[in-house]
Amino acid sequence: MSDAVLVAVISLAGTLLGTFGGILTSGKLTAYRIEQLEKKVEKHNSLVERTFILEEKMKVANHRINDLETARADSERRMPLPRPAKPKANAERMKI
Repeated sequence: MSDAVLVAVISLAGTLLGTFGGILTSGKLTAYRIEQLEKKVEKHNSLVERTFILEEKMKVANHRINDLETARADSERRMPLPRPAKPKANAERMKI
């Protein structure tokens, strides 16, 4: 075998090893980045779910507050609260 052919075969082998090594490394890096993005998406989805639950609880709380305010207003219309007596004038309070 001539030296030129031997150098070409060695170069081919090095090129093939380098290419496949790069492909494997790139695949691992891509898989890692996808895994990290999936974790971020899961955190985001969890936050969205919790926000939805909180919004539902807020609706219920607001509804209950409105019901209580309506009930109070109705009871005040039926039976007004007693008003405090007016204070007596200073001259009347000073009498012994």
